[in-house]
Amino acid sequence: MDEGMMEEGAMVVDEGDAQRRTGSTEHEILQGSRAAVEEIMAKMLSIKTQGHPKSLLRELVTQMFLHFITLRQVNRSILLEEDHAKAETEHAKAPVDFATLQLHNLTYERNRYVKAIKACKDFRSKYPNIEMVSEEDFIRDAPEDIKTTAFSNDSAHDLMMKRLHFELFQRKELCKLHKKLESQKKRLLDTTANQKKFMSSLPSHLKSLKKASVPIQNQLGVLHTKKLKQHHLAELLPPPLYVIYSEFLAQKEAFGENIDLEIEGSVKDAQSFAHQQANKDTGISTNVESIRLDDDAPDEEDDGQRRRKRPKGVPSKENLDQEGLYQVHPLRTIIHIYDDEVSDPKSAKLINLKFEYLLKLNVVCVGIEGSHDGAENSMLCNLFPDDTGVELPHQSAKLSVGDALSFDKRITSRPYKWAQHLAGIDFLPEVSPLLTTHGTPSGETAKSDAVISGLSLYRQQTRIQTVVQRIRSLKKAQPALI
Repeated sequence: MDEGMMEEGAMVVDEGDAQRRTGSTEHEILQGSRAAVEEIMAKMLSIKTQGHPKSLLRELVTQMFLHFITLRQVNRSILLEEDHAKAETEHAKAPVDFATLQLHNLTYERNRYVKAIKACKDFRSKYPNIEMVSEEDFIRDAPEDIKTTAFSNDSAHDLMMKRLHFELFQRKELCKLHKKLESQKKRLLDTTANQKKFMSSLPSHLKSLKKASVPIQNQLGVLHTKKLKQHHLAELLPPPLYVIYSEFLAQKEAFGENIDLEIEGSVKDAQSFAHQQANKDTGISTNVESIRLDDDAPDEEDDGQRRRKRPKGVPSKENLDQEGLYQVHPLRTIIHIYDDEVSDPKSAKLINLKFEYLLKLNVVCVGIEGSHDGAENSMLCNLFPDDTGVELPHQSAKLSVGDALSFDKRITSRPYKWAQHLAGIDFLPEVSPLLTTHGTPSGETAKSDAVISGLSLYRQQTRIQTVVQRIRSLKKAQPALI
């Protein structure tokens, strides 16, 4: 503390001593006055008890009042001394509080410095965990400005600081390279997005170009678009119709046959059928999309109720349509046959053959497109001897039909045997050829010989040509017969 505060404290101590001496005198007066009052009260009690005259009491009362006044004066002096002592105490407490505050401040600073020192002692730098280049690489690759800069007088610390600065320099360079590559990547992504956008719009442009080139193709006679579309549709054909399409196409391209081929039908249904058949072959169940070949359409007489499952057995002729035996594949092949003796074959169309495939019976039916004549009056009936198309061509189809051994006459297309051979569906005859030649009468033998001779050309490798030539000849001879 400074000298002024020390002198002030000394003065406070001296005044306190003087006040303590004055206070002790007043307490002595207070005790004396109290003792005198007690003595007077004792005298007054004795006078009253002994019956002395009351004139003696007046003097004692006067003395007692004087002592009471003295007590009040002493009490007031004591209270004044108390107030003075409190004021002196408050005055002397100020330097103590100031010293206490300074002590607390110094203690706080001391604790803060201790914590800072402890944190510095406990600090663990990250540079030991940083994967830096080796000293050899630093000496070899570091720039000269980093090598020549001095960071500390300690050689080990100076080397470490240089290596850390070199590491920072390398990482900054890598960040610049990363930013450059990111910008390059963004440019490439934008370029790729523009190219993808162009490629996504390319099919529509190609489609419009194909559509615009159709009149030119028709004018030049080069039906490339139509041919390509037909080839795509041919992939959805069932195998028998595909064989017919490919065989006729090969005949046309190899020998210049005056025929045209066309595939008609619902493409969506054909795609759905092919997808369901693929799933069926791979064992994948198709709940909703499965082919409903085995599911019959509900009868009108059932009023929309669910048809009961019939017991297994041989179906009757009336239920053939309901059981889906005559269900046709969505696609069909159309063969346009032209006159080969006319200079402009396109203007001399003779006939259009429509080939259809029955899914359940595994037979190919053929008919004349646009013809209203019955199947029995068709020129295709008996195109080859003993081939009316009324009977099913092979035993498996007959077993599927059951007792109804003949084909449904309400259907205009018929499953001719020559159509099955064109589709690659070859089958064994019902009766052995040995029995037909040795165990039959002479009349039937002659009939069998006629059938065999009529099919001799057809059974050769030129099946397509034989069928087309015979149809042409019958079509040309038909006006003369009428």
